[in-house]
Amino acid sequence: MFTGIVEELGEVTAVENLGDASRFRLRGPVVTEGARHGDSIAVNGVCLTVVDHEDGEFTADVMAETLKRSSLGALAVGSRVNLERPMAVGERLGGHIVQGHVDGTGEVLARTPSENWEIVKISLPADLTRYVVEKGSITVDGISLTVVEAGSDHFTVSLIPTTLDLTTLGRKQPGDPVNLEVDVIAKYVERLLGAQGADR
Repeated sequence: MFTGIVEELGEVTAVENLGDASRFRLRGPVVTEGARHGDSIAVNGVCLTVVDHEDGEFTADVMAETLKRSSLGALAVGSRVNLERPMAVGERLGGHIVQGHVDGTGEVLARTPSENWEIVKISLPADLTRYVVEKGSITVDGISLTVVEAGSDHFTVSLIPTTLDLTTLGRKQPGDPVNLEVDVIAKYVERLLGAQGADR
């Protein structure tokens, strides 16, 4: 489980096509400190498994299904990525509960700068609309954010300078894809209410 608080802005250093999968090598000296084979690291919000690591870099295999359902397939050598290690038991939950299981992808539609923050408008797949509410939580490329406006086919988030400086959202431009993970609590509530209705 993750919190959506990005620890490090990493970089893709190699991409190997394995046919039905890809192997990524990523630079991230903070997240690889103390890492072991089999550990999890979230890359742009996607939970990946460490295959090996050395000199501040790690490799992870990404299957075709993940490449298809997330924006990881668009990564190339030199791409910057948000990195986060799983939350340790007993630590503060600074963001919200993030599983690292991408629900879909959106696209940056517009950026509106202000003096001290920036509003970013992102498209929202129709099947995720019901989970996104004003002032609710959403994960964008692994970043825990608060929804400012929830539209029928989009939502907006307000980014502070720290988020702009230390994550990929400071660099994303209109047309760029982003990974989206909705609040898992909303999905569980929906499932439970559906089951309750079926029992009546």
